[in-house]
Amino acid sequence: MSAAFLILLMAFIWAAITGNFSGLNLVFGGLVGGVAVMILRASLRQRGELARLRHIAALTGLFLYELMASAIRVALVVMRPDITAGLRPAVVAVPLSVKSDAEIALLANLITLTPGTLSVDVSEDRSLLYVHALTLASPEALIAEIAGGFEARVREVFQ
Repeated sequence: MSAAFLILLMAFIWAAITGNFSGLNLVFGGLVGGVAVMILRASLRQRGELARLRHIAALTGLFLYELMASAIRVALVVMRPDITAGLRPAVVAVPLSVKSDAEIALLANLITLTPGTLSVDVSEDRSLLYVHALTLASPEALIAEIAGGFEARVREVFQ
C-alpha cells in the first residue's frame, strides 16, 4: 500500500468523520494524513504491519456485519406476538484457542456487544468461555460460529 493511497484514504476518513466533503476540508484531511504517514513511516514499513491492518479491518467488518444481523434476529424475536415461543436461552461452554488475556478480552467483548449473546465467564484455566445465548439452535452451531468467526479473526489480529 503506497503512502499516497494512505494519505488519500485518511483524507476521506477525515471528511467522513467531520461530515464535510468540501475541497478545503479534504485538503486539510490530506495534510493531517500526510503528517501521520511521515511520523509513522518507519513503523508502517515494518514487515507485517499492513497485513495486521488488513486483519483489523476484516475483524471490524465481521463485527459490523454480525452486529446488524444479530440485531435483526433479536428484533424479530422481540416483535413476535408470543415472545416465549422464540426464546431458547442457554449457556454454552465455548472452547478457546486464543490464550492471551488481550485476545480473550477482545473476543469476550465482541460477543457481548453482539445482540443476543453475552460472555458470562472464563474458566480458571482459560480454556473455556461461557456464553449466554438468547436463542440457541444448537450448542455445536454456536461454538462453530464463534470459532470460525470472531475467534479466528482475533487470532489473525494478534499473530
